[in-house]
Amino acid sequence: MNFNDKHIIAVDFDGTIVDDNYPKIGKPKIFAFETLKRLQKDGHRLILWTYRSGDRLEEAVNFCKDNGIVFYAVNNSFPEEQFDETKSRKIHADIFIDDRNIGGFIGWGEVYQKLSDPNFSPLEQEKKKGFFSFFRR
Repeated sequence: MNFNDKHIIAVDFDGTIVDDNYPKIGKPKIFAFETLKRLQKDGHRLILWTYRSGDRLEEAVNFCKDNGIVFYAVNNSFPEEQFDETKSRKIHADIFIDDRNIGGFIGWGEVYQKLSDPNFSPLEQEKKKGFFSFFRR
């Protein structure tokens, strides 16, 4: 496995992994957990990046765990990171998968097709088609 071919991927929960039903947990999106498992198997690091906090966040983390996904980090760039309100909450990730992208969420099948392509590069996508092109329909 070449680590340079692997990505740190931040994934939203509501509306992306599950149907948006906040504060409740919606139904899993079709192929969401299958794709996330495959991405982990392929060597990508997954970060859960969600608006949820406290008990609602714990519910989401446990829901994912019950469905076979344990994230590398949750609302952090790395597991040991401590929240510091004096610093930006922007995390370090190569790719963000979120239903709130311009153009909306493209679906888990297309996400996996793009990320499993050995020639895929998020930076090349930006250069070729514009900043938001990766998630454009």
